[in-house]
Amino acid sequence: MSEQKFIDRVVETLGLKNFIQSGKRKSVKNLLKKLKKRRLKILKSLKDESNKENHKECQEELDIITLQIQKGKKILNK
Repeated sequence: MSEQKFIDRVVETLGLKNFIQSGKRKSVKNLLKKLKKRRLKILKSLKDESNKENHKECQEELDIITLQIQKGKKILNK
């Protein structure tokens, strides 16, 4: 996956409206920071949630974000 496709997908996943793209590597680093923050927020909500339906949705979102983080790290290591 190219850097631009990764950036577009993560911006879409996070729902960012005013994302300014300066440089590809810098943009990927910024997106990874936001993904990690969102991941921590979801993990915290998973610990607090007792509702199974909401728990399943959070787990699916966590899986997607974890996959995006792995892809971002792979792009940075190129």
